[in-house]
Amino acid sequence: MIRRRSRFGELVDRQLALFAVDEADLLEEAEAALDAWRGSGRESAEEAYGDYQLAVDAIADRLLDIRESYAATLAAGDDDEYRHALGRAVARRFRAHPSVVADLAEPG
Repeated sequence: MIRRRSRFGELVDRQLALFAVDEADLLEEAEAALDAWRGSGRESAEEAYGDYQLAVDAIADRLLDIRESYAATLAAGDDDEYRHALGRAVARRFRAHPSVVADLAEPG
């Protein structure tokens, strides 16, 4: 089966590449928080998870801002196609952070 690439595929790839550069500190913070949570003991696991969740929530919020800002410039119907393309790309790129993926999978 041959999958047709979305017409927004290249745009979304560029947006996520820029996001990775612009938000490198936040992405590193999320990875460090994930490592800390995985390595935490029973006594500190809840706090470590909270720190991790704050970081991934910030990632999701920034990606949602990008998604909705660009989608607002598109015609009806095109905006949903773009949101879907971005959601698929986020699912591939951020699969280590399921709550980011879940937040972007929801319609605008």
